[in-house]
Amino acid sequence: MTEEFHRIRRLPPYVFAEVNQAKAAARNAREDIIDLGMGNPDSATPPHIVAKLIETVADPRSHRYSTSKGIPGLRRALAAYYDRRFGVKLNPDTEVIATLGSKEGLANLANAITSPGDTILVPNPSYPIHQFGFIIAGASVRSVPATPDETMLHALERAVKHSVPRPTALIVNFPSNPTAYLATLDFYKDIVAFARKHEIFILSDLAYAEIYFEGEPPPSVLQVNGAKEFTVEFTSMSKTYSMPGWRMGFAAGNPRLISALARMKSYLDYGAFTPIQVAATAALNGPQDCVDQMRALYKERRDVLIKGLAQAGWDVPSPAGSMFAWAPIPARYAHLGSVDFAKLLLERAKVAVAPGIGFGEYGDTHVRIALVENTHRLRQAVRNIRGFMAPGNAPAVAETEAV
Repeated sequence: MTEEFHRIRRLPPYVFAEVNQAKAAARNAREDIIDLGMGNPDSATPPHIVAKLIETVADPRSHRYSTSKGIPGLRRALAAYYDRRFGVKLNPDTEVIATLGSKEGLANLANAITSPGDTILVPNPSYPIHQFGFIIAGASVRSVPATPDETMLHALERAVKHSVPRPTALIVNFPSNPTAYLATLDFYKDIVAFARKHEIFILSDLAYAEIYFEGEPPPSVLQVNGAKEFTVEFTSMSKTYSMPGWRMGFAAGNPRLISALARMKSYLDYGAFTPIQVAATAALNGPQDCVDQMRALYKERRDVLIKGLAQAGWDVPSPAGSMFAWAPIPARYAHLGSVDFAKLLLERAKVAVAPGIGFGEYGDTHVRIALVENTHRLRQAVRNIRGFMAPGNAPAVAETEAV
C-alpha cells in the first residue's frame, strides 16, 4: 500500500519546491523578500469588472449551478473579441467554450484526445502544463526548440520522421512563458502548413496576447487560412484583466476539439460561478482602456528591471512581450544551474525568481523573472542584486566549497 500511484509516478518532484521552502524560511525569519518568482499579477481587477460581479452575486438566481460550457453571453463576447482583435470569425455555440483558466482547459483537452502511447510535440522550455497535461493523460512528450524560427520548424520535421506513432498534437505558446518569445503570422503559416501536411492538431496557448511592448500586436494562429480545421487556441482573463484568481479562460477553434473538451468537462464540472462569467462578459464587452493601462504598467516595470540589471552587470534580453524576463545565469554562476543560483539569489540578494529547469531541462541555464512588483520594489531588487554581484563580493557557495 506504500507504492506510489501510477500517474503520480510519471510526475517528477516539484522543482520549485526547494526555492519555495527557502523563501518560506526567510519570511519566517522576517526577512524582506522581493518575490519575482510566480507569474501572479499584483494589480487590482478593474473596478467596473468587480462592480458587475457584486451586482450579479446579489441576485440569488445566480447562485445555482452554471453550465460547464459557459453562459451564452460570455461565449458571444469571446467570439466578438476574436473578430475585432484578430479578424477571426467564431461560432460561439460550436467553436468557443469557457474554461476554468487556460490551464484547466488544456489539461482536460489532453485527457479528451490522448490515447496511451501517443506522442506530443512540446517546446522546451515551456509552461509545465504543456507537457505534463499530456503526460498525466498517458502520452509521451518529444521536446522541440522553443524559438519561433527555422530551427523549430526543422526540428518538428525531424521529430515526425523519427516518432512512432506519428505525433498527435503540437503545442505552441507565443508570447511565451517563460522565454517571452513572440511569433509572427508568417511563422504561424509555416506551422499550419506543417500540421496540415502531417495531420497533427495544433494547441495554441495565447494567454499573453495583450501583453506586448513594441510593434504589431501578437497574432493568433487562427488568423491563418484553414487553421481552424485542426487548431484550438486557449486564452485567459488572468493577465489581460488582472483576474488570476477568478479562473476564467477559453478555448476556441476547431468544432470537433471543442466538442471533445465540452464532453469531458460535462462529466467534471458545472463551469465557473455564474457571477464570475457575467463579470468576465463585462470585461470583454466593456471599455478596454484598462488593458492599455495594464500594458503600460508592465512596460514600465520591464524597462526599470532590464536597465537596472544591465547597470548591475547582468545583461538580460528585454522582452518584447509577456510579463517575464528570461534571464541567462551570469557566467560567474553558470556552473550552479538554475535551482542553486535561484537559492543563492534569494539568500544573498533577498530576491526570489523561478529556476529555469522548472520549465524543462533546456531551461536550466536561465531563471525567469516575473514583473509582479511595483517599480519601487523592482528598483530595490536591482540594488540588492547589484550588491550581490559587485566585484570582490564573496563567491558563490559552490565555488567556496570547491576551494
